[in-house]
Formats: sequence, C-alpha cells, structure tokens
Amino acid sequence: MGGLLAVFASAAPSRAGDLTFTLINSTGSTLERFYSSPVGVDEWEEDVFGKDVLEPGESIEITIADGRTVCEYDMRFEFSEDSDLETTEDSQDLCELGSYEIHE
Repeated sequence: MGGLLAVFASAAPSRAGDLTFTLINSTGSTLERFYSSPVGVDEWEEDVFGKDVLEPGESIEITIADGRTVCEYDMRFEFSEDSDLETTEDSQDLCELGSYEIHE
C-alpha cells in the first residue's frame, strides 16, 4: 500500500525566460526520477535528474529551459523501489512557482 503524498507549492512573481523553481523533498524516501512536460503533451520528456537523486530533506533548484513559451507543466515524481510512496503526478504554472515541496 502506498503512502499518502501531499504536495505544496508556493507562488513567486512571474519571470520571462527559463522556468526556475526549488524542489524540496520533505518525505522520508529518495526521489529518484522527476519528469516534466507541458500540459497536453502525451509523453514524458527526459528525467530532469539524470543520474542524480534527491534524498530526504534535500532541495534542488530546477530550471526548465526548453525554449517553450508555455507556463502550465505536468510533473511526475518517482520514488525509490523500497519506498512506500507511490509515483505521483501534478500540474502547476511554473511561471508562478517559487518552490514545490513534497510531503508524505
């Protein structure tokens, strides 16, 4: 059975250009993969982390520099296999997002 996952986002002023926000892992599990794609795109783009992971309690600045002029993105979070947390998805306006925090 997967754990309950709550996600909190905070707003920041909109900026032109690259979309940047801080991703905070406030769970007790390792976040192994993070995907983002504009809303309406049917496939996930590359794992933003690559070979990296986001350990419990860590944060990372994420920059999406895909050259698109859209703000609404779907996001997918995948945790380590030994985690009780299920893969979760969410949509956010990344032009307005200052930080995004994942909680159990």
